[in-house]
Amino acid sequence: MRYDAQPFEILENTRIADGIFDMRVKNDVIAPLAVCGQFAHVYVPSKTLRRPISICDKQDGVLRLVYQVKGEGTRLMSQMKKGDSVDILAPLGNGFKIEQGKRYCFIGGGIGVPPMLYAAKQTENPLVITGFRTSSLIILQDDFKNIGAELVLTTDDGSAGRHGFVTDVLKEKLGEFDEVCACGPTPMLKAVAALCAENNKPCQVSLEERMACGIGACLVCAVKIKRDGRELTLHVCKDGPVFNAEEVVF
Repeated sequence: MRYDAQPFEILENTRIADGIFDMRVKNDVIAPLAVCGQFAHVYVPSKTLRRPISICDKQDGVLRLVYQVKGEGTRLMSQMKKGDSVDILAPLGNGFKIEQGKRYCFIGGGIGVPPMLYAAKQTENPLVITGFRTSSLIILQDDFKNIGAELVLTTDDGSAGRHGFVTDVLKEKLGEFDEVCACGPTPMLKAVAALCAENNKPCQVSLEERMACGIGACLVCAVKIKRDGRELTLHVCKDGPVFNAEEVVF
């Protein structure tokens, strides 16, 4: 795989929820190469390691990166301004495999919601289930509605949408789709994968792990996978982030 870091022009970097920002960056060479489920590795000045951000969408040479401020690096990202140049290594990883003719259920939890938007845009009549801890963290609902998705919102505390978890909705909708694609916290992915396995529904999961290099050299983002009767150690950045759920050792 070829890895290419290039400057991107920041077109927008806007706060859209509590601690969550929507950054649009333009590069006519790199942006068109991205596929759904891949990520970008963003260089933040003064920081040694890049920040991995899932690709929320792409259009006309622009990548959309929706991220949450969790530490000093993403705090500095949130202060970047329109017109600034940012060095980005992209697109990285292996994305979702979407087959035409299937109806997909896309499930996102928290900051795992953004990559579901670009994935859902690849299909017709997608079912999208989004889950957030509370109403102040809700993002991208209008974006999903604008692409014609059947959208169900849940919150852990009941402050918006349905009170409960994404798996509560998934159980009710099992007969309405052919395959699941999910991204979010590991406990959520584990529960989604188990429910799909019990009901013979194919499921792809995008894993979230800490990473440093983003290209499989540093071996930080190791994950255990069962394949061909063997347990293997693969890496989220290079071999994923998307895996078949039945292969993941949660």
